[in-house]
Amino acid sequence: MTRISATLQNHFRAVLSANQIRPASAADAVCGVQPQLVLEPSTEQQLASALRLADESQLAVLPRGGGSKLGWGNAPSRADLLLCTAPLCRILEHAWADLTVTVEAGCTIETLQQTLAEHGQRLALDPLWPEKATVGGMLSTNDSGALRLRFGALRDLILGVTIALPDGTLASSGGRVVKNVAGYDLSKLVTGALGTLGVITRAVFRLHPLPRHSRSFTISASNPEEAQNIILAIQDSKLAHVALQSQFSSDASPLIDILFEGTEAGLDAQASQLRALCKSAKSTPLQSEPRHGAGPKQCAWNARQDLWSFSNPAENAIAKISVLPADLARAAELIGPIAASSRVNWKFLLHATGLGWLRVEGPADNLHRALTILRAELEKIGGSLAVLHRPANMQTFDAWGFSGDSLPLMRAVKSRLDPSGTLNPGRFVGGI
Repeated sequence: MTRISATLQNHFRAVLSANQIRPASAADAVCGVQPQLVLEPSTEQQLASALRLADESQLAVLPRGGGSKLGWGNAPSRADLLLCTAPLCRILEHAWADLTVTVEAGCTIETLQQTLAEHGQRLALDPLWPEKATVGGMLSTNDSGALRLRFGALRDLILGVTIALPDGTLASSGGRVVKNVAGYDLSKLVTGALGTLGVITRAVFRLHPLPRHSRSFTISASNPEEAQNIILAIQDSKLAHVALQSQFSSDASPLIDILFEGTEAGLDAQASQLRALCKSAKSTPLQSEPRHGAGPKQCAWNARQDLWSFSNPAENAIAKISVLPADLARAAELIGPIAASSRVNWKFLLHATGLGWLRVEGPADNLHRALTILRAELEKIGGSLAVLHRPANMQTFDAWGFSGDSLPLMRAVKSRLDPSGTLNPGRFVGGI
C-alpha cells in the first residue's frame, strides 16, 4: 500500500469537491484488503482526472458501483483508492423509437428498467440484485441470468461504451464518440474484465419490448440424465421459450423450469405443445399473469439469487460453472459424488446455455476439497469453475482456475490499456 500524502490528497481536492472525498472505513474493504480513501466523482471528467492523478502517483484503484459483487474475483494485491461510480446515475438518452438507451454506469438496473417500462420496453437481462447492482458493475462482472437463452448475453446487447483509462483518457466505441481507440471493440472487451482495463462511465444498450403476458412451468425428472433428455427435447422442438433451467440438489429430484412470453392465445398453444412433449413427466404451471419487469419474477426464476440466501458465510461457497450444453447431465452427475466424498451439501442451478451456479455448504476445508476436485473434473471435459463467494479463510483459493492459452493475449491488452497495473491489481485471471 502506498501512503497517500496530504499533498496528494489536496491534489484530489482540486479535482473533486470536499464532499466527494472521504477516508475509507472498514465497510469499504474488498476481500479483506483495506483502501485508504474513497472518491465519489459526479461527472465523467472528474472521474477521469482523479484516475489520472492516481495512476501518476502509482496508487492502486478499485472501481465500485453498488458494491453487490465486490467479493467476486481474487483479493486485490494492493488497494489505495476506492473509486465509486454510483453518483454517475443518469439515464442520458432513451431513444425509444430506435429501441436504444444511453445510461451512466452508476444507474441501478432497477431504476433503468422502471424508466424503460414507461415506454413498454426493457433491457432483456435479469442480473442479480437489480435494486442495488449498477450498469457498470453488471458489465464488469458479465452478470446475466436465464433470459440469456433468448436474448443473448451482455456482449449481444451492448452497442457502445465509454471508459476512463488510467491516463485520464475518456475512450469510446459505438454510440457517441469522445475518442476512438483504434483496433479495440471496447464494449465487448470491458464486459467481464472486472474493471481491470478501464472504469466504465456510460453504456449504450439495445432494448426489447416488454411482453404482454408470461407463463412458467416446472417439470419433475427422476435423475440428471432424464432432465437432460427433457431439456434436449425442448431445445429441439418448435417451442418458443425464452428461458430454460434445471435445478439439482443433494436432497431433491431434479426440476426443469421453462418460461414463455407472448399473448394469452400463444401461451395456451405453447402449454399444449409442452404437455404433449413431456407427457411422461409431471408438468405444473407456476403462474400466468401480466409482468412489467425486465426479468422473470416467479419464484422459480429467483432460484439463482436464492442460492445466496445463507446465514453463515464462513460455511458456504458459490461457484459459476460453464460447460457445453451437451454436458449438462454429466456436470450434474459429477457434483453429487464429489460433494458426498467431501461431506458438503449442495444445490446446483443450470441454464440451458451451459452456465450454472453451484452452492456448497460445509466446513471451509471440505469446501476447498470439493471445489478443487470439481474444478479439475470440469476442466477435463472442457468446462470451467469460477468461485464467486468463499469463506474469509479461503481467500487464497484462486477464483478463476485454468485460463487456457488466452492469458498472454489478456496480459498484452492489460499492458496496453493499463501499463502501470493501476486498476484492480491481482483480481482477475492469472493475477491480472
